[in-house]
Amino acid sequence: MKPARAVTVIPPTINRFAPETIGVAARKRVAAYARVSTDSEEQLTSYEAQVDYYTKYINERADWIFAGIYTDEGISATNTKKRDGFKQMVADALNGKIDLIVTKSVSRFARNTVDSLVTVRQLKEKGVEVYFEKENIYTLDSKGELLITIMSSLAQEESRSISENVTWGQRKRMADGKVSMPYRHFLGYEKGEDGLPKIVEKEAETVRLIYRMFLEGKTPSAIAKHLGNLGIPSPAGKKTWQVATVISILTNEKYKGDALLQKSFTVDFLTKTTKVNEGEVPQYYVQNSHPAIIEPDEFDAVQLEMERRKKLGRPVSCHSPFSAKIVCGDCGGFYGSKVWGSNTKYRRTVWRCNDKYKNDKPCSTPHLTEDEIKQRFLKAFNILMGDRDEVLSNCHLAQEVLCDCSAIEMELAELHREIEVVSELTRKSIYENARFAINQDEFNERHQGYMERHRIATDRIAELEDQRRNRQNKSLVLDGFIQEIETRPLVIDEFDEKLWLAVIDKVIIHDANAIHFTFRDGTVIKV
Repeated sequence: MKPARAVTVIPPTINRFAPETIGVAARKRVAAYARVSTDSEEQLTSYEAQVDYYTKYINERADWIFAGIYTDEGISATNTKKRDGFKQMVADALNGKIDLIVTKSVSRFARNTVDSLVTVRQLKEKGVEVYFEKENIYTLDSKGELLITIMSSLAQEESRSISENVTWGQRKRMADGKVSMPYRHFLGYEKGEDGLPKIVEKEAETVRLIYRMFLEGKTPSAIAKHLGNLGIPSPAGKKTWQVATVISILTNEKYKGDALLQKSFTVDFLTKTTKVNEGEVPQYYVQNSHPAIIEPDEFDAVQLEMERRKKLGRPVSCHSPFSAKIVCGDCGGFYGSKVWGSNTKYRRTVWRCNDKYKNDKPCSTPHLTEDEIKQRFLKAFNILMGDRDEVLSNCHLAQEVLCDCSAIEMELAELHREIEVVSELTRKSIYENARFAINQDEFNERHQGYMERHRIATDRIAELEDQRRNRQNKSLVLDGFIQEIETRPLVIDEFDEKLWLAVIDKVIIHDANAIHFTFRDGTVIKV
């Protein structure tokens, strides 16, 4: 016969509780967490009320010891990455400084289910409890985790709903052409009484200076250095200007009174990750949305000049007026400054072809000192001024003939009318096909014909607009050239950097006796 199963109980030998605490109700170290999700005055009042409430709430309990209030202002709860107060509280709790955390609700703690559960479980392992007052949930309770999962999921869905509503509202504003700007870091504008951008004239002068200097030939790097030397604060209020800031101002269409909306968008409402809009969501271009600081023609001229310099390979970070202006006649590369004898008393700076020794055969073009370049320029400019009246006459003639846009404007108007006609014909064709029985082969052939007409017109418009911008840019360049020629004496004997940048397009060096100066009007003078 099989013997009966016997179970022997082995009593514990170590008491889990310290002797002095048995039968004694230990006082819990209690901390509170308060957060508001925006920086508005109304929400900050709510934040102050939360802090005051929980301070009194904890101190009124005889069995609790006040362990502090941890707070975060103006921060979303969809994740915990940037919530410094929250992270400090969790760290203190895990280090044994807190026994109980009191907070208003699950949504105040975290609207992300994963973050919420991970944090609660970390605290639970250390014996730290969280009490959600609104839902009356204690995390160490047997049903606590289930309830938190449910409530956190609801809070997360609420965040998703709020995010979608905000996004819809923003896109509706964009579709209606309503423009908003980050005024705190946007140079030249402030929010007007009517809610629209209003020009700040003092800052607008800085913007105009940046555009003017660029069209005079300055690089963004040189402009940034000049603004810093003048003591003009950057849009962020700093003494030093970044090259990227200057480029951003030079390329922002808002300065000509237009606005391209939704340049970037939020990919995930939980992580708040944003990315540049590359066609994933619609964009809205609003013309004449607000007062312009820069004339549209001048803005377009700057964009064309940027493209031109980019094609030439001209750097954006150079400070010398000679950079990207002097060209090697052998290889076509730019001259750059080189320091010779840097550690000796014979130290000097010369300009030489950057690619002189990069090819199998070294370039034969000579090096030049800055003084030599300046003297040659003065000689070339004085030769040009010897025929000043003829030069000015040719410039005005070029503006009238080569820069005239009237024929282009007429053709553009015709093409826009063509597009309107084709669009109406396409609409009627689709309407008839939907209402009546039409031969589909004939419909498709006619529809394709309309699409081809639309494509041809659109391509031609893009081509003509490019021609118009080039002509307008050429006219502006000639305006600056004419102004310098008219206001200068017939003979100059001192080098002027502003004059150099305004009148010189490029300098080609063949040898020491053959230096060709190409002026902005196209005149070439050999010195």
